[in-house]
Amino acid sequence: MPLIDLLRRRRSIKKFTERPVTRAEIETLLEAAVLAPNHRLTEPWRFYVLGPDAREAYGRALGVRKARKIEDPDASRTMRDRVAAEHRALPCMIALALVKSDNPEIAEEDYASAMMGVQNIMLAAVELGLGTAIRTGGVMGDDAARAAAGVAENERIVAVVNVGEPAEEPVGPPRKRVASELTRWMP
Repeated sequence: MPLIDLLRRRRSIKKFTERPVTRAEIETLLEAAVLAPNHRLTEPWRFYVLGPDAREAYGRALGVRKARKIEDPDASRTMRDRVAAEHRALPCMIALALVKSDNPEIAEEDYASAMMGVQNIMLAAVELGLGTAIRTGGVMGDDAARAAAGVAENERIVAVVNVGEPAEEPVGPPRKRVASELTRWMP
């Protein structure tokens, strides 16, 4: 399939079937990730493929964060348990972490490389008939979430990618027209 078609077909998938993602499929996705441009060839990325227990623990860490915003203790507990169960049920979760750099320029370059690697994962998934959803946010720095993923002290999680066979194919949102709304041609 031409690359432009993969780009157009890629969508954030919210619901997956129960079909497991095979180890071979996961390895294909990770091989695609490391083909991303990487200035200075630092190869900063580290991948953590979370099994059911790790997914549940990560989901529990996220659920605890969400539950803090709920005053009712029963509703709070329900939130924690629901988010943990939803994560356990995911076919596959890949946490992408970076080795930290004290050099701000290298840290920025490595982050850009990592996010290009995420895009490669997502496009390779489409080609394999899989769907993805990227997750970011404060939970990635949470000690319990980091422990669930097994991330080393000198690393930081930059994204989590949920992967599986899409249960439905969502229609993409309308996008601005690149030529007339997003581009300025400078003399």
